[in-house]
Amino acid sequence: MSFKGKPSRRAFLKGAVAAGGTLASASVAKAEADPLITEVQDWASYTGDGVDATPYGLPIEFESDVVRRNVEWLTADTISSINFTPIHALDGTITPQGCAFERHHSGAIELRKEDYRLMINGLVDTPLVFTYEDLERFPRENHVYFCECAANTGMEWAGAQLNGAQFTHGMIHNMEYSGVSLRTLLEEAGLDAAGELKDKWVYVEGADASSNGRSIPMEKALDDVLVAFKANGEALRMEHGYPVRLVVPGWEGNMWVKWLRRIEVTDMPIESREETSKYTDTLEDGTSRKWTWVMDAKSVVTSPSPQSPIKHGKGPLVVTGLAWSGRGAITGVDVSLDGGMTWQEARLGAPGTDKALTRFYLDINWNGEEMFLQSRARDSSGYIQPTKAQLREVRGLNSIYHNNCIQTWWVKSNGEAENVEVS
Repeated sequence: MSFKGKPSRRAFLKGAVAAGGTLASASVAKAEADPLITEVQDWASYTGDGVDATPYGLPIEFESDVVRRNVEWLTADTISSINFTPIHALDGTITPQGCAFERHHSGAIELRKEDYRLMINGLVDTPLVFTYEDLERFPRENHVYFCECAANTGMEWAGAQLNGAQFTHGMIHNMEYSGVSLRTLLEEAGLDAAGELKDKWVYVEGADASSNGRSIPMEKALDDVLVAFKANGEALRMEHGYPVRLVVPGWEGNMWVKWLRRIEVTDMPIESREETSKYTDTLEDGTSRKWTWVMDAKSVVTSPSPQSPIKHGKGPLVVTGLAWSGRGAITGVDVSLDGGMTWQEARLGAPGTDKALTRFYLDINWNGEEMFLQSRARDSSGYIQPTKAQLREVRGLNSIYHNNCIQTWWVKSNGEAENVEVS
């Protein structure tokens, strides 16, 4: 394989023409007239929709394929199931709420703001109950964080399974959350009654039928946990916990309890169903480890990928993807075109930020040869994303959760891509 990286802007069109006019931008070199340029089109011949045609803006019909998708055979019913963010079709880092994945344990519920109540009890000086309006009166914070399901990429432990970045890595979103720090609310209730805080916990519950209760160490609760009521500037969607959810930056998504109704200060973890029989990591010998909350550094190439093949033929190609880490900021991403034998440093779309998605790009000239595309993330803690073989050495083949292995796409000479394992 021979691929030349980082073409200059000046060389872009020249490279396209040299590739045989296969890129759309090379059509200027053709002699025949393009009717889309030379003729008046329908859309320029009459007036369009008025400003009130869609009071809440919707994507244009030509982008109707950019939607969340479910894999029917993963669960018995969609009420307790997952769908996936179309990461293969997005750019930048912010996930539109309408595209952000869903995970429900008993279905999404409708809860009016007027009926919302949040209780803080347990080892506090004064048990309190807040209304939605009460929460809005506390000092506000805004932070961009990723939320990733612990089972993201879980189907890939035993080998390449799902053919698309949306399905292998789409249990993730990245949004700007607005709300009140959990520390502020706990301090409002008072923590003197709890005594020494280093060994204390908070237990959080949702208002839905499953409640999905989870225990969180007090150290984390007082650090960066947010009680959020807005995402990307607007109210939370019903499926994301409207009107109020918990945001637990960098930690697995099941701890981001939706429809948050109760926060109890305790002197021990509650050991609920979702933190014992579920969301634990089963090892090779059959034992399971728990309290593995942090989502380690991870990345994936989103294009080219199985759902985003190369359609323009040889010439300039933008390889792009996402990287993230629950332990800090992404500091660099390497991309391999040959299955990990050699690596090139990708360009970050912007400097990595704490516990948020980072977009990366590698600009190459593709000569039409097959590629085995991989990406490898590095974070501010010094951690480097591992191969699947390295993970298996520690955890065997029984795991589901916390699979942050390097992903491989086999890009064929016709531009199509397939999920394969090169570990």
